[in-house]
Amino acid sequence: MSDDPLLARLRRLAEDLPSVETGTSYGTPALKVAGKLFVRIKDAETLVLMVPLDDKERLIEMAPELYYETDHYKGWPALLVRAAVIDDAELRHRLAESWRLKAPAKLRKLLD
Repeated sequence: MSDDPLLARLRRLAEDLPSVETGTSYGTPALKVAGKLFVRIKDAETLVLMVPLDDKERLIEMAPELYYETDHYKGWPALLVRAAVIDDAELRHRLAESWRLKAPAKLRKLLD
């Protein structure tokens, strides 16, 4: 798991976020905060990022080349991300937003 270049990228981009843990979700590498999933690797090309449903629709509309969903994820607060297309700055921003969604208030205060 530690040899995965996509996981290494996620860890590097999330290194400034407090209390990030590496784990697994559905058998794939994931990053969690306080035991809660905020991003996981679906496959070599795809990330699953936790987002509010309202943001999900807006992001897909704004950047369909980066973000999408399949029928499996409809109605769930999870956004599919094309890992090879998203740049580090955008991915770092999305990771921080997803982390904020899942982190307990005391950890969010550390970042604010």
